[in-house]
Amino acid sequence: MTAPARMRSPMTATLADIQNPVRTGLQQVSAEMVRIVVTDTPLIGDVSRHLLGMKGKMFRPTLTLLASRVEGESSGRAATLGAVVELIHLATLVHDDSVDHSVLRRGMPTVNALFSHQISVIMGDFLYSRALLELVRMKDLDALGVLAKAANDMTLGEMRQLALDDPLAFSEEGYNLLISAKTASLMAAACEVGALCGSSVYRAPLARYGQSMGMAFQIADDLLDYTESKETTGKPSGLDLREHKVTLPLIAALRTMNAAARAEVDKFFATAEANDDAASRIMGIIAEEGGLDYARARGDEHASKAEEALSELPSGEATAALRSAISYVMDRRS
Repeated sequence: MTAPARMRSPMTATLADIQNPVRTGLQQVSAEMVRIVVTDTPLIGDVSRHLLGMKGKMFRPTLTLLASRVEGESSGRAATLGAVVELIHLATLVHDDSVDHSVLRRGMPTVNALFSHQISVIMGDFLYSRALLELVRMKDLDALGVLAKAANDMTLGEMRQLALDDPLAFSEEGYNLLISAKTASLMAAACEVGALCGSSVYRAPLARYGQSMGMAFQIADDLLDYTESKETTGKPSGLDLREHKVTLPLIAALRTMNAAARAEVDKFFATAEANDDAASRIMGIIAEEGGLDYARARGDEHASKAEEALSELPSGEATAALRSAISYVMDRRS
């Protein structure tokens, strides 16, 4: 059964609003991240300081902390598990930047650009291993199982993406499997381990919420690549397209475009380094063919499923913040 269309709120909460109920907890998450990665190896210390200095919006640990407080007060483990979640996320970003040979992340040099490709690969492994060691130290087998599965799903998703021979043959089904593995799996895990810290009776709906939220998040992120400027997102408009990454807007547009438009797309993907004019033309074709509208509609469907999952939770400040997070994800500009 298809979820009802999500109504867009005229007043979207800011991330600061969503994080306000767990502000103190997020400060504890940051401190826990430092504690977990501390080492007497100077090079790892240098790379760790660089990475922790460029940490992003802490959205995933925010979900962990909010999920832990659905029934009120959570246990002290929530901040540590939020730190583990963010370190796993950070590890995936380090590996992604290495695979893609990216030089900037959030406006700062990537590890592979500032240090080396080899250090980037090993540093990603280090972050993963530190996160898992922390779970072992906590003797939290449930959380270990949830996060180990998410890490495995993300790895398999990355391998499926690298195994694509013809990007333009990428189907919507394949895209959904990819973003479920690479993005939604960790958001679902972030919510589920949060539930283990104080709202365990709601573990299943919170995991479903995180899964649907993650699907909506990635579709919205892929749309931003087509619709927002470098000043807003920190990366050039159409960067994914320039790197020949096929996301949902293009997948949808390919189904309806005529032979001439398809020939332009084929030529663009056959060109190693496409110029700005060519990229803009392909972006225009995708918009004209309804690719952006189709992706927005699919994103709204996943957002509605996230809202449905929240209907099983008790009302309260944490649940309200989780609901606001859906609109933030769908309506954000970066």
